[in-house]
Amino acid sequence: MKKSRTTLKDLARELNLSASTISRAMGNHPGISEATTKLVQQKAEELGFTPNSIASSFRKKKTQSIGIIVPRIDIYFHSLVISGIEDYAYKAGYNVTIFQSKDLMKREQEITKILQNKMVEGIIVCLAIETDKYDHFKKFKKLGIPLVFYDRVPYNMDVNSVVINDFESSFTATEHLIHKGCKRIAHIAGNQSTAIFKARYEGYKAALKKHKIPHEPNMVGLTHNLSYEEGVIQANKFLELPVLPDGIFCANDYTAVSVLQVFMKAGVKIPDETAIVGFSNYPISRVIEPHITTVNDRAFEMGVEAAKLSIRLIEDEEESIKSETISIQTELIVRESTLKSM
Repeated sequence: MKKSRTTLKDLARELNLSASTISRAMGNHPGISEATTKLVQQKAEELGFTPNSIASSFRKKKTQSIGIIVPRIDIYFHSLVISGIEDYAYKAGYNVTIFQSKDLMKREQEITKILQNKMVEGIIVCLAIETDKYDHFKKFKKLGIPLVFYDRVPYNMDVNSVVINDFESSFTATEHLIHKGCKRIAHIAGNQSTAIFKARYEGYKAALKKHKIPHEPNMVGLTHNLSYEEGVIQANKFLELPVLPDGIFCANDYTAVSVLQVFMKAGVKIPDETAIVGFSNYPISRVIEPHITTVNDRAFEMGVEAAKLSIRLIEDEEESIKSETISIQTELIVRESTLKSM
């Protein structure tokens, strides 16, 4: 009797792996570990399975395309995330199409309509600052198109996401100022309707509370989008306080640069009179003098992880119904702006 040909499903059952994992391993996909790839290919040779049988056993995707929605391409953080996404996607055989919402919910909604007709197989999103409703994303679930959010993630909605711990990172940054002897610590905060900036504000407050330092509302400058210009306004307000802050934690590096320049122009010695910490490790933080202590949010790695998750969800249909959160570990990079003489 003629022996039946080994199929993809036979191989998957033999190794207790999904059919999509088998398919990717046979194609040397970068998302599959070297050990798994070797195991699959050895077993395939042993059972007489050939890649030609994939065509009849595994539905391959056609467009190999991922759509990306970012708030602003000109923000260094997002350009790094995009670079990470594109780098991994290219190696995996996918191309990316980039759209920017300009932090406007209406524009974000219009982009999602375009993407519904673009034949993309996955979508990676960072929410616009204005976005407080998420109905425009729900249709993608019905269409079977996996969504991955990064950095700014919807409230009260089960989603796949790649994030950092903004609370913990900000707590660490503020506590660093406290350990440097700061007792009057100000904060330049981002838009409080956005979860990540609210978490950074909460982390700042938690560090003050732990060390029994009072939280004074006039020591907090609220901004809309943490622009350099808004940082200048808040820095000038701090200069008008009866007692100057001896430490300032800024929710991004643009506003940290604003504070440093405004304070130095006013004759304030940085860091001896006022120490400054930023957030995101933008190139400007290590160019300006003194160099600024900041939180490295590993934006490129965030992009790589978002692409990995998106492609896995595209190719592993069994996983598309699950929600998964990947948390990227940050680090505090200590530079001259907080190296006070104690």
